Amino acid sequence: MNDILGTLSSWFDDGRQIALATVVAVEFSAPRDPGASMAVNERGEVAGSVSGGCVEGAVYEEAQDVLQSGRPRLVTYGISDEAAISVGLTCGGTIHVFIERLDEAVFRRIARSIVADAPIALVTRLDGRAAGAKRIVDASEAKGALGSEGLDYSATGEARALLAAGETEIRTLGEAGEPTGLDVRLFIQSFAPKPNMYVFGAVDFSRAMVHVGQDLGYRVTVVDARPVFATRQRFPQADDVVVAWPDEFLRAAPVDERTVIIVLTHDPKFDIPVLQVALETPAAFIGAMGSRRTHAERVAGLKEAGIEDDRLARISAPVGLDIGARTPEETAISIAAEIVALRTGRSGGRLTGGTNPVHGSLRPTVATGVR
Repeated sequence: MNDILGTLSSWFDDGRQIALATVVAVEFSAPRDPGASMAVNERGEVAGSVSGGCVEGAVYEEAQDVLQSGRPRLVTYGISDEAAISVGLTCGGTIHVFIERLDEAVFRRIARSIVADAPIALVTRLDGRAAGAKRIVDASEAKGALGSEGLDYSATGEARALLAAGETEIRTLGEAGEPTGLDVRLFIQSFAPKPNMYVFGAVDFSRAMVHVGQDLGYRVTVVDARPVFATRQRFPQADDVVVAWPDEFLRAAPVDERTVIIVLTHDPKFDIPVLQVALETPAAFIGAMGSRRTHAERVAGLKEAGIEDDRLARISAPVGLDIGARTPEETAISIAAEIVALRTGRSGGRLTGGTNPVHGSLRPTVATGVR
């Protein structure tokens, strides 16, 4: 919903009714992850996508019916036949899409949190007469009824756990909230703040990394101890530009399991101290630019500082996939590709001749509980 937030807001401002189709689960190879949304208003205008084009026409028709009837529905699209007589995905996967009228009050509440960069989760019941029931959960409160007090209580805990990890998926519970129950499927959508990407070194490669990092959905901060280089004029697109010693900055900066740390200075007086701090964090990715010789010297310095081999193995250096990158832009693409490959558990090889599904999955078990 983040991608079409502005459009939805303007439609509501104009008094439009809106049907929202949301991918709630995927199986095998699918173009969009859970949480991808497509909206249709009563004028027939469309925003967003649930499949990159494969089933949008069919979803459009379903959304028009939902606008008329007001009754939500869960629809499934699998593989289309070779003659394209049946509607489905050509990529070989399956998607489950929940289509409902979008409640303006619920939307406005979620939108305010997204704009304020405040974490919030939306729980939607997918089953039974209460299908479409909502519960909105943040760190301090939870509002909305899903069918029973026990279900509300359990859903709140599940939502906060997923929100902390920035994950969106289905949870299956009992009608009274029993964790072993199979009666109720809840789609829990996390609207977490953007994960942080910290780029150390105000160099030409960093400018390209800012653009690519933001395209991947990160909040990108450029850090350098040299004030002549770390300026807003040199990095106008960065979310933040900080003049500070890298290790001192990182020691005080928020770092979680979604954070990406990229060291582009290849200067030992910066690299070794900041990598020492980075290895103490739960960051998802730690990369450092430089030649193999440069990294060997870094490793020697880190070992002298007492860093053991198993921790040193977390550093990706030379950072990036082997695509023959030379320019800052090519290098940034190479680094971004490695980040995505690590996140999805892929090797980073060519798709030609490969056997894995084309579309990766952040959570291979995301469809658990869908029947």
